Amino acid sequence: MSAPVRRQPRTAELLSSAHAHQAAYLADLAELVAIDSGSYSPDGVNKVADWVQARLDRLGFTVDRIRLTGVGGHRSGDALVARRQGRLTEAEGGRRILLAAHMDTVFDDGTAAERPFRLDGRIAHGPGVSDDKGGLVAGLTVLTILQERGVEEYAELVFLATPDEEIGSPASRGVSEAAAHGMHYGLGLECARENGDLVIARKGIADFRLTVTGRAAHAGIEPERGANAALTAAHLVVALQSLNGRWEDVTVNVGVVRAGTRANIVCPEAELHVEVRAATADDVKRVEEAIQEAASRPAVPGTTVAVEQLDLCPPMEDTPASRNMLAEAQAAAAALGFEIGATSTGGVGDANLIAGTGLPVLDGLGPVGGADHTPQEWLDVASVPQRVALLGALIIALGDSTQGP
Repeated sequence: MSAPVRRQPRTAELLSSAHAHQAAYLADLAELVAIDSGSYSPDGVNKVADWVQARLDRLGFTVDRIRLTGVGGHRSGDALVARRQGRLTEAEGGRRILLAAHMDTVFDDGTAAERPFRLDGRIAHGPGVSDDKGGLVAGLTVLTILQERGVEEYAELVFLATPDEEIGSPASRGVSEAAAHGMHYGLGLECARENGDLVIARKGIADFRLTVTGRAAHAGIEPERGANAALTAAHLVVALQSLNGRWEDVTVNVGVVRAGTRANIVCPEAELHVEVRAATADDVKRVEEAIQEAASRPAVPGTTVAVEQLDLCPPMEDTPASRNMLAEAQAAAAALGFEIGATSTGGVGDANLIAGTGLPVLDGLGPVGGADHTPQEWLDVASVPQRVALLGALIIALGDSTQGP
């Protein structure tokens, strides 16, 4: 029997199961949305972690709960890395698949009471309903369905739940990168774009600080003895902003400028904070070289410029491997009776960190939602059965490499 014939009835069964689990999905989503779990609310995040861990325990996963040290004086919630072995070895064609979601939101404590979960027809509202509690519950629902269906044709499934994605994952970054080690595929459970598209690529972000050192002097008596760092900084702002448009899908933004202390002193020091977003690691490197080149030629004699890279979130690149994953997802969607596309975005997430390890990643595999980070955040609950079935079918397709597309 050919692979498509073998897969088609299973896809239909997945959709049937997803519909059967719709009421439970909505109940679970309402329960999680009712928990305030902002990134800076570790107790709330850990309440979500308690709930997720209990569900994973019941599904037969071995759960490693990792206590994390926060950064910047903020305590972090815990991260979860849960594993379940399949019945295939790698030698038999089994593959290891990482599913990634996050438990935190951008909202302050009290928001869940102010804007509780509600359904308006097919649209659900509430803090985190789309980003990312809708995707988190979808992933757990898929795992439940696969267990009920006896699907174990994979080497290993790993479920990652992080506590601080909304602030750049400062505490959990190492956990995500370690979880990606040894995996064959990464599946991001952020919700799909508003038009239903998956996410094939995310720009990376590099943050730089440029410190300009000049020489102070009395601005009225002997200004010629000074070297104005603010003037050099002004020239740098123009030079760095002019890098926009030099490379496709690259943006450069001088977001912070600080200089001087008093108007009657020739400015002795200035500071620029620069954000670079780029679709590829090569482009990030090109911009870094351009920044270094501009810094090596200060406009004002007697000034110097030091460049420091403060942070780097790697891009999730559009690669042949991720395109192959997309083709599998599109085939599964067609079997389910709908079409999906893929898009790139300038926003970053844990998928960037996972992709930065070299793992191919496809993101946006949660239900359809939008207006993230706003009071209008929404989730289309009518999209849940199809998207849950799609995710399940994709796990099946990727888990056994002996089965063709």
